[in-house]
Amino acid sequence: MTLIAIFIALIFFYSLVSSRLERTVVTAPILFTTAGMLVFLFWPELRDRRGNVELFLWLAQVGLVLLLFTDASRTDLTLLKDIRNLPIRLLSTGLLLTIVLGGLAALVIFRQLSLWEAGILGAILAPTDAGLGQVIVSSPRVPVRIRQALNVEAGLNDGLSVPFLLFFMVLAGRATAGHSNLGRFILEQLGYGTLIGLAGGLIGGSFLGLARCKEWIAESSMQLGVVAVPLLAMMASEAVHASMFIAAFVAGLSVQVRFKEASKHSVEFAEEWGQLLNLSVFFVFGLLVARDWRQFNLAHVEYAVMSLTVVRMLPVAIALIGARLSRVTVLFMGWFGPRGLASIVLGLVYLQEVMGTEEPTIRFAVMVTVLFSIFAHGLSAMPGITLYAASGPAEAEQRIA
Repeated sequence: MTLIAIFIALIFFYSLVSSRLERTVVTAPILFTTAGMLVFLFWPELRDRRGNVELFLWLAQVGLVLLLFTDASRTDLTLLKDIRNLPIRLLSTGLLLTIVLGGLAALVIFRQLSLWEAGILGAILAPTDAGLGQVIVSSPRVPVRIRQALNVEAGLNDGLSVPFLLFFMVLAGRATAGHSNLGRFILEQLGYGTLIGLAGGLIGGSFLGLARCKEWIAESSMQLGVVAVPLLAMMASEAVHASMFIAAFVAGLSVQVRFKEASKHSVEFAEEWGQLLNLSVFFVFGLLVARDWRQFNLAHVEYAVMSLTVVRMLPVAIALIGARLSRVTVLFMGWFGPRGLASIVLGLVYLQEVMGTEEPTIRFAVMVTVLFSIFAHGLSAMPGITLYAASGPAEAEQRIA
């Protein structure tokens, strides 16, 4: 309980100075990650106290489920068309090339990894984090179609990365015994997950729409009803060994078919209470980094640098060929693809599945990459916006938008 009390006290402190922090380069993920590291360093007894840490890890899964549902529920195909298909380029060509290039880089740097294990690492680190890039996507100094493209990409690429991760895990023999059969695994994880999400979203959306039409549901309870949909899908997925993340993502896409206001209320919840779950993830991540940092080596650092530069920026540049964007804009979009919440939780999914038999290289590479991203992208966000806004190409993009 002491660890939870420390986290709650930190939340209180952050709320008191949040407005001041928004005017600095210190982001909330930087603050909570650093706090987690300091707590472990000054309280090393945490190494033997697993209960509280496991609670935070469970909250991390819930956080990603809600994030996937929220991101999917606010997906607007009209928006995708209006911003000239930039997100489609990033989510198709860009995402696939990122996974492939991330796997190839892993094979070169970590010779002990198999082909499929390298694919696991590439899939875990493929999604970007809208939370870490919040300064970018909310800044009026960044052209609207550029920040919207980055926001839509970050909102959907985590859900799209999950099938690749699960597929590579089975091929690598890194899944639990119950998932050793590839056909059964695909049916349970992908098939059942999709069906549960589709049914949950349509049924939940129908009930919410009916209650709204009949004026049975109070406005103050609307968020509770919407948020219950992905949580129910999560529980149903657990019961049949399906992927809770795929179920949540599909539920977010389908719920809006029957209940158009789902996006509004899920986003409201995510911005208010969902942030509490997300910050808990970065706090426990800091604890884990402080616990394992002595096992990090130069190869992990090399991969982290490659992942945040070449592995991210080259696929973005290729995906945006023909989009008539300036080199400065392509460079800006390539750099601001931070790795954060989704990579942390996907890494936890991998660790839970392998049940202590994992290749530690994957775990440490993910930790170092996310750690570098939290600080590198957080500290460079405001200076990067200033430099980009002052450039001629940025002004041209703003006029086009």
